[in-house]
This record gives sequence, C-alpha cells and structure tokens, in this order.
Amino acid sequence: MGEQGKRIIFHELLTPEEALRKIFDTVEVKPVGVERVRIEDSYGRVLARDVYATIDVPPFDRSTMDGFAVRAEDTFGADELNPVKLRVVGNVETGAEQLPVVNRGEAVEIATGAPLPPGANAVVMVEYTKRVGDELTVYRSVTPGENVMSAGSDVMLGETILRKCTVIREREVGLLAAVGVREVEVFRRPSIAIISTGNELVSPGEKLGPGKIYDINTYTIAHAVQSMGAQPHIMGIVRDDINEMREAVERALKDHDMVLLSGGTSAGLADLTYKVLDEIGPPGIIIHGLKVKPGKPTVVAVSRDGKLVIGLPGYPSSALMIFNIVVKPIIARMLCMGLDETRIRARLAMRAEGARGRRALYPVSLVDTGHGVVAYPLPAESGAISTLAFADGYMVIPETVDYMEGGEEVEVTLFTHQYMPANLYIIGSHDIGLDVLIPMLPGFVRTKVINVGSMGGLYAVKRGEADVAGMHLIDEATGEYNIPFMVKYEVRKAVLVRGYLREQGLILPKGNPRGIRGIEDLVQGGIRIVNRNKGAGTRFLLDMKLREIANKMGVGFEELIKRIDGYYYEVKTHTAVAAAIAQGRADVGVGIRAAAAMYGLDFIPLGWEHYDFAIPIDRLDKDSVKAFLEVLRSDEFRRALERLPGYKVPNDVGEVIWKPQ
Repeated sequence: MGEQGKRIIFHELLTPEEALRKIFDTVEVKPVGVERVRIEDSYGRVLARDVYATIDVPPFDRSTMDGFAVRAEDTFGADELNPVKLRVVGNVETGAEQLPVVNRGEAVEIATGAPLPPGANAVVMVEYTKRVGDELTVYRSVTPGENVMSAGSDVMLGETILRKCTVIREREVGLLAAVGVREVEVFRRPSIAIISTGNELVSPGEKLGPGKIYDINTYTIAHAVQSMGAQPHIMGIVRDDINEMREAVERALKDHDMVLLSGGTSAGLADLTYKVLDEIGPPGIIIHGLKVKPGKPTVVAVSRDGKLVIGLPGYPSSALMIFNIVVKPIIARMLCMGLDETRIRARLAMRAEGARGRRALYPVSLVDTGHGVVAYPLPAESGAISTLAFADGYMVIPETVDYMEGGEEVEVTLFTHQYMPANLYIIGSHDIGLDVLIPMLPGFVRTKVINVGSMGGLYAVKRGEADVAGMHLIDEATGEYNIPFMVKYEVRKAVLVRGYLREQGLILPKGNPRGIRGIEDLVQGGIRIVNRNKGAGTRFLLDMKLREIANKMGVGFEELIKRIDGYYYEVKTHTAVAAAIAQGRADVGVGIRAAAAMYGLDFIPLGWEHYDFAIPIDRLDKDSVKAFLEVLRSDEFRRALERLPGYKVPNDVGEVIWKPQ
C-alpha cells in the first residue's frame, strides 16, 4: 500500500478532560494580543485591563423624584392635619447649571434627575404637596437624603468598575459610558481558520453532482467560532489529496492563530489528515482519539511554533458536540473568558444506549411539558442534517453506563445560551400536511415538531409530553384506524380528533422499470425496498399487508421478511422514502402519494388512511392548541391541503371522534 493507503490505528483514547489537560500542558494557550476599540464597537469583546472610574457617578447630588427640594428639618412633624408651608424660590430642570440656594423655610421645584440645589438635603414628592403661586403646602415630612441620590453613591472616583477578562455586553457598556470611557482595551479576537476536507463536498450554491453533498461543517463551525467571540476565516474545501491538504494547512498556520479541520480524521484509506498534521511539528499529533461516541477520531496537533490544529468529525452534529467539549474551552482561554455554558435538567423520553467504555454524546430535542423538561434523543452518527435543526443541545451517558432508561434524569448542555421553549409540541408521525398547517398558525404559536412515528406520538401524549400527536395506526383485526390503539394502550387522559385522509401506496421510479404490480412482488427477490422506522403507521400498514401474504403462502412473518432486500433499511419520513427511490438507492417503498409527486415518481395506490390527532384533555384549553384546531377546521386549510395530490379533508375534521369512558 502506498503513502495514501496506510491505515492509522487509534492506540490511546483519552477522555475529553484528559485531552484538554494534555493540550494545556503542551501549549501555552493565552490571549493573542490587545487592541483598543470604541465602546460602540465593543459588544462581545473581552476587557484586557481593569477599568477604573475617573469620576463619581452620579457626579452631583440629584433628585430621584419629581417634587420640591427642601431642607428636611423644615418638614419635620408635617402630616395631613398639620401641614407645613414653605416659599417656592425657584425651579431646577435636568442639566441645569445655575442653581438657586435653598434657605430656611424655602423650597425649589425640581425634576427627576436634576441636581440638588445648595442648602437642600431632601426632596418631597409632588403628590404630597399643594402649590398656590409661590406658596407650597407640604403634607408629609421627609428625612435628610430622602429621594436624593448622593454624588458617588453609585460609583466612586477611583473605584474598579470592570475587571480584566469581563465580557462586554449591554450592561457593561452602560457602565463604561457612565464614567465617560470612550475607548477600551480588549483582547484581540483569535483568528481561526476553518477547512473542510473530502472529495464528496461541494460548496452551497454550486451544482450537486452524483455522489456529492453540500459542505455543512464550514458554516456551522464558523458560526460556533463567532458565537465564542473569535474570528472565523473560511479556507474552503480541500480534496483528499495529501499535497493539497498540506498546502492548505501550512497556509492556514501562517496567517491564523488556530486551525479547525472537519472530516478526514478516521482510520479510512482516504483519511490523510493524520499524516499532514504529524508533519507540522514537532511535536505534531499529540492526541488521536477521544473516548467518546461519536467523536472517537478527533485529532489534535501542535505546530513547531506552538499553534493548535484540531481535526473534528465529519458528521455535522458530531462536529458541533466535539467543538463544544474540546474547542470551546481552548477559545475561552485564548480570550481570557469563562466557559459560558448553559445546562438544564431534563427527563429522558426514551431509552438511550451507552457506548460501552466510551462516553456517549446524544443530541437531544427538548419538550417543556409545563411540569418539567423532557429530552428526546436524536441520532448523532447518521449524518442527518435534521439532527442539527431539531437539537437544542446534547446529553452525556458516562462511559461506565451501558444505557439509560426513559424517565431517568439527565443534564443537557445547550448549543445556544438560552433555551426558548415552544408552546405547541407536535410529536408523532411525519406528515406533509403539517407543513401546510403550521405556517397558517398565528404568530404567538411557537411550534416544535418531533417525528417519532405514530406509536411514539401515542406514548408522548400518554406521558403528557405532546400537545398534539399525529397518528395513522391501522388495527389488523378490524381495519379501523387509531381508535383501537387509544383503547388498547389505555390512553385515559386524551381525546382523538378527526384529522384528514391520505392516500398510501407503493412509490416507484418513473416508468416502473421493474414492472412492480403490488406488494406481492416485493417478496419475490431481487427488488430493493426502503422501509419506514419502527412505530410508524406506514410500517404498520406494510407489515399488515406482509402478514396477509405470509398467511397465504403458509410461512412465518419473520421468514418472509428475510426474503425482502432492504426491509431493515429504515428512514423517518415519507419524503425520505421518495428521495431514496429517486436517487436509485431503492426500487420501491411505501409512502404517501404527495411524496411521490414531489419527486416525480410513479405511485400504485394501496388505499386511503385516516391521519388523526391525539390531544391530552388538559391541553384542549391551551391557546396554541385551540389555534391549531381552529386552523385544522378552516376552509383555508382545506383548500390548501386538497391541492396536494392524495389528500382529502372530511366534513367532521377537527371533531372529537373518541374520548375515554
């Protein structure tokens, strides 16, 4: 095997904590310089020096109320029955420079924020006075200093107002402005080069050829770098060519403070990153492999001049999680700032497998039930871009734990600093009709959709996690949709609302080149299918049809499905079924007519099915749920949905068709 054909083996896997210790022991990670910026340009920057007040704040005694500046002693004993009379000798507005003097028995009208005139030591609120001409009647006494902010009572001259390594945001810049600071010294933003590697990558906007995918990591990682306050520099895509990669890494090291690569870090034949990175030293590669899943092939190298190069995994969600646990702490040190992470406690929605000796990282989608937060694990290693869209953060299963059961408490590290809960959680079967309905909801409705299949939605409703669950489960014994499952699974605290009808069938390539006539043809061999995930209503339908065929043939169901090429090739959505067929990855699959039409594919009908909605009884009065039902029943939705091929809206749409006895 040639130079490019050698495989690298991961000899020593480190935990993330061990990896960071090794990095910080090998390299002095520190700020890369200081610069001065105007305060209006300082958002998100980190102070490089302590800041001291050069004035008192406020710089003078000032009134905190509209009223009258007085000598407090002149008001002692005043009340409703025994008011005190004073003579008004002037008026003070904010910004006044010439101030009248308040002598015994006198008062000066004063505005909020105006400087307190000489002689006065308190302010009587206007509502406790009555003025007629220059005569003021005071109905309440005040004490010295009442309704007055003294000079320096907020900030004193010489006081440290902000310390080195403080991140400047809206509150901090207000303090800088208050003491008259115009420019401030901050640490220079580290310049971080970003390189994506792989022959399969194409930049967004370019034509996507066979076997190609759009580059995702360049942009997700660049935004993650920017969110930390560093400066990303996109270097572009590098092919799996050792010379091209070597040139790109050397150029990046010359002009930037750190380099982030994505892809090309595993042990495959085409993965050349490890060889190039070992050449940049000494020391070269110091870490090759983390004791985590996903993210095992993470690589860290140090150049001869002490700059870090970090190779991240290729899958987008994996790359972001490794960025969070390895790269973020490094950038934080380069900026002299704390690691600003937000973690929340959540209850696991379903069982999640550990990684047997490695720390398992799971992206999760969060559901706020009103009685706590529930975390739905999402696939991290599938390369699914939907994982990025739906994930709020990630959870960790320790290396010593084989699995965690649904209901266990977990800690979730958020991808962003703030978790904004939705107020309408739709959990269940995927449907294109929801993509029509959701944009029609009023602006106050913040919707989150989690596609877990009809059974997953049913359980989510039963556990009180979903506001709405779309489902289309057919009972083999009766041929009835959905209601038998509400009864069978004892869903006692929810109702079933009539939804709409969808036409299910076989999705085929244009022209049906394999001459498929029905489901019976799928068991003859030589035909590749794409299947839906377990728990999906479409999977229920296919399995029911296959059981009927198995009974006719006199064979067991398990024996029959062994004859079907692709039975275990599962996807989560109808459009994913159509995409697999359109791209030649399968010859046939079961899905809805609308998905076939979207991809210009042929369709053999199997029948119409009911796609209904289970809704917890205690959510029926929730504003977002009421808005959902209002749109579901609307003529506008009916017209829009029935424009899609294979959809019908019945007259009883939106009505409760089943409720617990």
